[in-house]
Amino acid sequence: MSKASDNLPAIARGDELAASSLLPGAYEELRRMAAARMVGEAAGHTLQATALVHEAWMRLEAENGRAWQSRAHFFGAASEAMRRILVESARKRACLKRGGNPLRVELEDYQAAATTADEKLLSVHEALKELEALNSERARVVVMKFFAGLTNLEVAETLGISERSVNRHWLCAKAWLGSKMRNEGQEI
Repeated sequence: MSKASDNLPAIARGDELAASSLLPGAYEELRRMAAARMVGEAAGHTLQATALVHEAWMRLEAENGRAWQSRAHFFGAASEAMRRILVESARKRACLKRGGNPLRVELEDYQAAATTADEKLLSVHEALKELEALNSERARVVVMKFFAGLTNLEVAETLGISERSVNRHWLCAKAWLGSKMRNEGQEI
């Protein structure tokens, strides 16, 4: 990650020069995060990385304005905003798939639908809510890696913990989520 967001504490103190220099650098970091996340989306996915960044930025501004306490606070909030946007988008598409736009299909033409990327994302989101109650730090690592596409080193820098701790949290969380998903008949 670049250090464009290093002036977040100055912004919180009301430094307008720091605030004006944040957008270009932070935008590029957020754009890279969104692009990394969007690589795993289904081919027909309509939400683009740029739109994801713009929507996340608007939500961040609406929720917190410029009250960022640290780099970790900013990128944690950005990861969470991207997560909510992706989940909302998946829910909308699932709603359409499940009858929001009915289409008559002849029985002989019907094939059972496999689990879609949207359904998988929603399942991960639901399981992640349970993980948050059990271990919030592991849940934060999952959000930053799965929903924002950060590397272990980037997560470690953002959360202020060692890369080894991030790796341990990620492995434990993946095992827990995988077990949870398999128990519900899904694969992660």
